[in-house]
Amino acid sequence: MVLDRLFKKTDKDEHQYLVGLDIGTEYIKALIAEIKDDDIEIIGVGRAQQNLGDMHQGAIADIAGVVTNCEAALTEAEDKAGVQAKQVIIGIAGELVKGVTNTIRYRRPQPDKPLDVAEMEFIIEKVQERAQGKAQAQIALETGNEDVEVKLVNSALVSIHIDGYKVSNPIGFQGRDVAVQIYTAFAPMVHIGALEKVADELALELIAVAAEPFAVSRSVLGTDANSNFTAILIDCGGGTTDIAVVNDGGVEGTKMFGIGGRSFTRMIATDLDLGYKEAEKLKVNADKEYIKPTLKRKLDGAIDKTLEVWLSGVELALGDFDSVDHLPNRILLCGGGASLQQLVDALANQPWYKELPFTKKPTIQHIKPSDVIGITDTTGDITDHTFITVMGLLRVGYDTMVSNQDAHGLMDKVNRLLKI
Repeated sequence: MVLDRLFKKTDKDEHQYLVGLDIGTEYIKALIAEIKDDDIEIIGVGRAQQNLGDMHQGAIADIAGVVTNCEAALTEAEDKAGVQAKQVIIGIAGELVKGVTNTIRYRRPQPDKPLDVAEMEFIIEKVQERAQGKAQAQIALETGNEDVEVKLVNSALVSIHIDGYKVSNPIGFQGRDVAVQIYTAFAPMVHIGALEKVADELALELIAVAAEPFAVSRSVLGTDANSNFTAILIDCGGGTTDIAVVNDGGVEGTKMFGIGGRSFTRMIATDLDLGYKEAEKLKVNADKEYIKPTLKRKLDGAIDKTLEVWLSGVELALGDFDSVDHLPNRILLCGGGASLQQLVDALANQPWYKELPFTKKPTIQHIKPSDVIGITDTTGDITDHTFITVMGLLRVGYDTMVSNQDAHGLMDKVNRLLKI
């Protein structure tokens, strides 16, 4: 299969194609998209189930096993698309991926001189250096390894204020005090290296690695630089839950914790003395009427125990966003774990949010594929919230491809500074 990909030429080489690869704990999802000007058209969809030992809390644990599963998902997508893409963007998840928004305040020595690209480059580099130091220290503390290597995976401009005045394009403005907010996501090199190895084994060119909650936020933000989109995005996967807070079109930060769909399955298996596969089947059918009442009570008890811990994780993660005055009142869900109706009901009905800075009770809903801006599914295979993350990866991949091309305007050059 890999040799085919190396040597086989498609008859549609003049077209531009991109693979989005979401290496999840439970499933690998592969999308092949054709780039048509500003639009992304999905032309192939593939999915393959992972084995229990392939992943650990969102990170790759068995490279060979993951490559085999990626190959299966990719082949399915290629068969549907009728083409083979050469470039790929892969998502990265796990508790050791650190995404934060940092603010740097800079007093300009020459306030009458208009801001130019060179000065913006200096400011952005300072923000990224400061963020890297913080991420390195945090990951070193959590792993007990002071020499841990981290790498920047995503960076995005959140806001710029000049003398207290918010601007969307700082170039050409005069002023003394510049405040720049930039979102940055860092990950340990060992995790990134595993993803690079997977891409290499698949004979694909890795154009970018994206923090998955950042990808989810990009899926709903699209290309509108003036977007005022505001929401909390929760991606509940098999091994981790990823949270992004988006305020007024800017990513305030991302958090991850190691509780996902598999945590619920393991608790069901333990409490009901079942094998993992039987427990998973029972969890997926938890709301079906044919389950006996005695079994239903035990099943609900096991799910509720895990839900209590999961809700505490959500509360703690959102409590870390101390830079925001108020949290958004809208929560949007995606990921396979969010298919569990009890999880949605618990978010909607339990008082977990009372101690957090919400102005009112948050509303809960799933992200629909139709909510994803600028991406069209031509296959009809993407029908629910479980493909949102990999659709977001396509958006980040598209952004990367565009920023790789020649920058024409001054703001294009500033955006290129943020590209990894």
